[in-house]
Amino acid sequence: MARRGDRLLFAAAVLLLGTTSATAEDARVNTIQDVFQHLRTCWKPPAPSKARPLDITVVVSFNRSGNILGHPRITYESAEASDNDRLQYRIAVMEALQRCTPMPFTDAMAGAAAGRPFAIQFRNRKTSPDKTSPPTQERRA
Repeated sequence: MARRGDRLLFAAAVLLLGTTSATAEDARVNTIQDVFQHLRTCWKPPAPSKARPLDITVVVSFNRSGNILGHPRITYESAEASDNDRLQYRIAVMEALQRCTPMPFTDAMAGAAAGRPFAIQFRNRKTSPDKTSPPTQERRA
């Protein structure tokens, strides 16, 4: 018959193993929303001293194993950004993609995502105006 201490140790091991496998499974990318959430965890915008905040969009595709397929392509950058701002943000986007790949796809997501382009927006500007600042003139295209 097992001693009480042995049973507690066994129960703790079962809980630990169950928690570890659940955590590893939670880290897997199973939906399109998970792709964007996973990339958000890798995003580190440049310091404000290096570049002014801007929005940037990159189109990237992955293969079944979660590696980048081809070359990521920048499709949008804020119009008011300087050349230095654009360069700093392009570097930050590529570093985020490097940190996040290979993407830990589940088997189902690997088949669904392989070769499909994802347009990923990295936003670093305020989306609503500050209520204490004076209103600005809206520009139309």
